[in-house]
Amino acid sequence: MSQQEVMHEHKPARAGGRKKGKDGDGAERHDAIYHTISDAIIEHRLRPGARLREDALADVFGVSRTGIRKILQRLALEHLVTLTPRRGASVTRPTAEEARDVFATRQLVECGIMADVARHMTSADARVLRELAARERKALKSGEQSVAIKLSAEFHTRLARLSGNTVIAEFIGHLCSRSSLILAVYGTSGHLGCESHDHDELIDVLEAGKGERATAFMGRHLKAIEASLSIVEEENEAPDLHHIFSP
Repeated sequence: MSQQEVMHEHKPARAGGRKKGKDGDGAERHDAIYHTISDAIIEHRLRPGARLREDALADVFGVSRTGIRKILQRLALEHLVTLTPRRGASVTRPTAEEARDVFATRQLVECGIMADVARHMTSADARVLRELAARERKALKSGEQSVAIKLSAEFHTRLARLSGNTVIAEFIGHLCSRSSLILAVYGTSGHLGCESHDHDELIDVLEAGKGERATAFMGRHLKAIEASLSIVEEENEAPDLHHIFSP
């Protein structure tokens, strides 16, 4: 039996008595589904090019197709999903050119705010960042690559917020989402392309108020991550959404 047939044949009971359609929709529910699909993409359970059929997702999550459409549009804004006329939604497949562009942009933007971050960094901020860095190292050591990728993105996003520029911080957050997908697809298992202590060293430099040194360090850090990528194209696949998202 093909994966497409499985999607129609295998229909598990909906957890928690979720109602399909309008009664099962709501902002909180949509947000939970958004994060569930986003995690599946970053964790590589949904692979690049995989089709995301609205009817199948509506059935899996017990919400309306209109609700699923809104969630897919939100994921498209994060560049995790690609919406194509007449074909529908699919998991975005980052290209080599896109990977280069994303990391080139991160070089410009993240390096550009390090001086501001160094000025604003407090000991409390440093403690939070060190905790994130420790969790990231632990995840890598345990072989939880997808968890480490998400923690690394959170580290960089939190760092950006310390610049005091909310517009730039939000932009960097989007870039980190795109980088997470690129790393999940093309990264090397067991590390994120940089030394495991890089984030700790960066915190030390920032906490010492050394903006110029932090700028140079961030540049080397991002280049190391980009250099570790191994881009190999894969064929499209039709995923079994019930199996991926079943409770």
